[in-house]
Amino acid sequence: MIYTRIVGSGSFLPRTVVSNNDLANDLLYRGIHTSDDWIVQRTGIKQRYLAESDIDTSYMAVESAKMALIDSGIDASDIDLIIVATSTPDCIFPSTACIVQSKLNAKHAAAFDLQAACSGFVYALSTADSFICSGKAKNVLIIGSEKFSRILDWNDRSTCVLFGDGAGAFVLTASSDYGILSSCISSDGSMSDILSVSGHFENGNINGYPFIKMDGQSVFKNAVRVLEESAREVCDKACVDIKDINWFIPHQANIRIIKMLGRRLGVEDDKLVITVDKHANTSSASIPLAFNVAKLDGRIKNGDLVLIQGVGGGFTWGSSLVRI
Repeated sequence: MIYTRIVGSGSFLPRTVVSNNDLANDLLYRGIHTSDDWIVQRTGIKQRYLAESDIDTSYMAVESAKMALIDSGIDASDIDLIIVATSTPDCIFPSTACIVQSKLNAKHAAAFDLQAACSGFVYALSTADSFICSGKAKNVLIIGSEKFSRILDWNDRSTCVLFGDGAGAFVLTASSDYGILSSCISSDGSMSDILSVSGHFENGNINGYPFIKMDGQSVFKNAVRVLEESAREVCDKACVDIKDINWFIPHQANIRIIKMLGRRLGVEDDKLVITVDKHANTSSASIPLAFNVAKLDGRIKNGDLVLIQGVGGGFTWGSSLVRI
């Protein structure tokens, strides 16, 4: 049996760190009142990284990919496929993945972008798993990279405090031993209006609202529900008891969602990997960023069983159960 194994991970964060107090002071000039206490109590976020004007999505993707390739010991020339999960591509086309492929000199890799909002990395992981297990690819590079600061309305306190920029990457390879044990991805387009960016180009103009719009209560309620169902589904598929999971890495959107989900699943707090306080919500980059933090600090070790989950606009969600 062929498994998809994670053999390398990497991450990139911009230089500029913006604390809640920094953000509150900046918003005050716009007549918008918020505070560190208000943000922390509702979200758990204490700071975020914001990309400078000369840093784009592909640059962050490339930097995280370089780290992941070094970690894996696999050369870019041996990569068969590159998938970049992003909602903030450099341009309409070419794909950000093709730009990354060129900058990495990954000459033998096919490349495409995948858009599933904050679920993008889990979708990319599931897609890569299908390529590898079917024998269509041996080595795959998947990246979540987002410059969400480009699509924030800085006059909307309910959304502009939530997001940050960054990128994370995995190198995946075929293995006969262990790796991804089960995956599932799902969607419900009837909920597309609770989290969206409706703006679009038409005849050289931007039509619609080109910033994030969110119904926070609906997102919270539905995120917890679908993620609980998804977690149980992947564990059932793999015949694994949730209590046997070593680490749980959910999408880093809101500490209250993470903690409530943990309680519903019976996952102890010390098994939760939480980076939302430092990174804020980096959309498709949040999972690989959190994974890399826990790997570098020694928490995630070879042989560990890790549950990974994403949820986002679409409405989309998914889970993967991985033996590291």
